[in-house]
Amino acid sequence: MTNEIIDSEKLFAGPCDFMLSVAHLSQLPEPLLPEVAFVGRSNVGKSSLVNALTGRKTLAKTSNTPGRTQQLNFFNLGDLLYLVDLPGYGYAKVSKSLSKDWNKLIRNYLRGRVNLRCVFVLVDARHGLKDSDRDIMKLLDESAVPYRIIFTKADKQKNETLSVLKGKAEEELKKHPASYPEIYKTSARAKDGLTEMRALISSFA
Repeated sequence: MTNEIIDSEKLFAGPCDFMLSVAHLSQLPEPLLPEVAFVGRSNVGKSSLVNALTGRKTLAKTSNTPGRTQQLNFFNLGDLLYLVDLPGYGYAKVSKSLSKDWNKLIRNYLRGRVNLRCVFVLVDARHGLKDSDRDIMKLLDESAVPYRIIFTKADKQKNETLSVLKGKAEEELKKHPASYPEIYKTSARAKDGLTEMRALISSFA
């Protein structure tokens, strides 16, 4: 385990470059490297987590306004792995037609990307699983795409409440065939859980 953590820390301390933004599946890069994707409700902290993991402040653009990420944003991690930051689903304040286009793009990408090794479904630790999260989980189950639930903003939740929400979610995951049973807790602001996440992500490289 120690070697894995050391290797992962070196990987994330090295080059990580923005590649491109994808608005249509025809624009997807060639599937030359393994890929992991971050998906979750609008404003759950996907971009903040990508920045925290890579030790950069502006690699992925963040905003307090839901719906800032409007395309699939690809990042090249040391020529070993692609990181993909997906548009948020849920309550983004955008037109219904644009929201529909985003959801279609997300769903088609998740269904058909051959080099996609794992999807990290980010869930706000203050709220736990929502129906919109369950919709994505159902899609991933049906598409046989492995995924993990990651609690974000864990520093903003009381430990006792967080343990209850985590326990309920892990119990629910037993009914989902494509999910991993363990839930990771992270905080981009407090830097909690980042070492474990880096080691986990590196295992797919």
